Amino acid sequence: MSPTFPEATAAGEIPRRLVFRNAGFLRQPRLRRILALAGHELRLGLPGAGDGVVVWGRSPHAARGEALAARRGLPLLRLEDAFLRSLRPGRLGEPPLGLFLDHGAHFDSASPSDLERLLARHPLDDSNILQRARDGMARIQALHLSKYNNFAPEAPAPPPGYVLVVDQTQGDASIRHSGASPATFREMLVFAQEENPGARIVIKAHPETMAGLRPGHFGPADARPHITLLTDPISPWALLEGAVAVYTVSSQLGFEAILAGHRPRIFGQPFYAGWGLSADESPVPRRRRSLTRAQLFAAAMILAPLWYDPCRDRLCSFEEAVDQLEAETRAFREDRHGHVALGMRRWKRPWLQAMFGRERPLVFETNPARAAARAKAEGRGLLVWASAEPPGLPAPSIRRVEDGFLRSRGLGAGLAPPLSLVADDLGIHYDPGRESRLERLIAAPPPPGGLARAERLLKRLTEARLSKYNLGGALPDLPRGHRILIPGQVEDDASVRLGAGEVRGNAALLQAVRAANPQAVLVYKPHPDVEAGLRPGRITAAEADVIARHADPLALIEACDEVWTLTSLLGFEALIRGRPVTCLGAPFYAGWGLTRDLGPVPARRLRQPDGSPAPRPGLLALVHAALIAYPRCFDPVSRRPCPPEVILDRLAQGPIPHPGLPNRTLARLQASFAGLAPLWRQ
Repeated sequence: MSPTFPEATAAGEIPRRLVFRNAGFLRQPRLRRILALAGHELRLGLPGAGDGVVVWGRSPHAARGEALAARRGLPLLRLEDAFLRSLRPGRLGEPPLGLFLDHGAHFDSASPSDLERLLARHPLDDSNILQRARDGMARIQALHLSKYNNFAPEAPAPPPGYVLVVDQTQGDASIRHSGASPATFREMLVFAQEENPGARIVIKAHPETMAGLRPGHFGPADARPHITLLTDPISPWALLEGAVAVYTVSSQLGFEAILAGHRPRIFGQPFYAGWGLSADESPVPRRRRSLTRAQLFAAAMILAPLWYDPCRDRLCSFEEAVDQLEAETRAFREDRHGHVALGMRRWKRPWLQAMFGRERPLVFETNPARAAARAKAEGRGLLVWASAEPPGLPAPSIRRVEDGFLRSRGLGAGLAPPLSLVADDLGIHYDPGRESRLERLIAAPPPPGGLARAERLLKRLTEARLSKYNLGGALPDLPRGHRILIPGQVEDDASVRLGAGEVRGNAALLQAVRAANPQAVLVYKPHPDVEAGLRPGRITAAEADVIARHADPLALIEACDEVWTLTSLLGFEALIRGRPVTCLGAPFYAGWGLTRDLGPVPARRLRQPDGSPAPRPGLLALVHAALIAYPRCFDPVSRRPCPPEVILDRLAQGPIPHPGLPNRTLARLQASFAGLAPLWRQ
């Protein structure tokens, strides 16, 4: 048996085998998979002894299953979407990220649902769960996540100070079974005007109404000088922030209004009414308990639902479901207008298309003028490979693309496909001459729960011994003494050209380290692209005591006492593993009080415009910015946007597509022509 939460036994345990009579279940593989992972067998046909019957909520087709359960005296279970569902409405074909499996329906006030029993009977006093609830409430508001999420958070809400009236779709079961009717909506609008004389009224249309799927109860005829019908896709959280009062019948937006600090006026009997957090026009007599917002959230979002991870194909926690939804909504919001991609080599294009072209296929151009003109004409943005950015592009529309810091098993120069990329709309992380999006993320306070997430990610990263390329290799014999690891770099790399100071190049770096540390054991690690013969930068390394060719960089970090670098990412990998790092250039991780900086750190990382000290973010904040907030991650198995935690799993043990013979051949040709001009110049 697999109850959805411990108190499910109050209404009887849920049978393992569930029979359905609605063929719609056959068209919903996600529903069947979630139930299977929860330990249930779903079957079409007649039930046997010990079976249950499952229906979809209070849908028109549920009557068949209801009648069957009544005739056979079997338990009846109802499925419903969880309150963080998907990017788009289910009627547009998107499966849910979570489900309620309940002996009742949470929106049916005629009898208690399992969710209501949970709210009424569970102590809801576990400090860990309540902290998760507080973090969860803050996080979904900060991320602008709701049941449906195909809106733009930056879309402007009406000027603040309005009364928000929430519409719903006609005929929805949550209205009828909440003790309301179409007339209730008219009554609600009257109350909103009478109780707020002279106030502006904003009626928010339902997302399905805005998508043309189902009509609402209000339309253009209801507009007045003081009443606005809002049909624009605006963030619910932005609307709630500007509202002085909220009126609803049974919409989920009423629940979100409570989470946002409102005491909504409720004209139906939804699950969130009756717990002391709302003003109820039609109270539910049996609901007598007073709850806090955190307790309501903990029950409805953490304890009751079955959450699903579509990348790793398993049940997951609420937080992991939010991680996934965050990745999918970020991809939609950044890519919804489409992009023209410039300076992208042909072997990269399929992966760029998969990562950035889900909403609107990418258009690839090699001519900067044509790319800019087409982007402007079609309302697209511009994607340009950062190191191939030509002068004169319209800066506000550009996103500069580069590899993420957890990239692949294998070299980018060897054409191993990337699992993460960055798309920076301000600058690029390796160019300290201008602010990058990463720099701004590092300086900003971490989001709710961000430091705890970064700590978990960092623990998994170090335990799995993962780095950018994950090449492995042996550890050479190292002399005793104070060992300093010096990572070599590709000498014509943009990070060296733009981020190095007076010391430039691998030979000069080694000489500077030897001059400052005459008695130390210097361990020089050539860059893997240089070792593979794919990029320039080979030197004799005469100043080094050891040249650690083809060695495991993580093993070298562990075997050495400190790291000196120009701008290498290996400095960041050492930093997050507890090694002291000295920078002679200005990589993204320098200048925040975490490294010894001998290079030209940008003044903005040290001082704010008013002259006060810049924020000192701490290591976990740096990890969150660099590994969670900055990159876009793509799961090569499910082929969908994903959080970085999925990339960790793939790199540690999961299947990753091989570059293949054509890419390997192209890599060898690329090595032969190292130093060619950017693609847009060819």
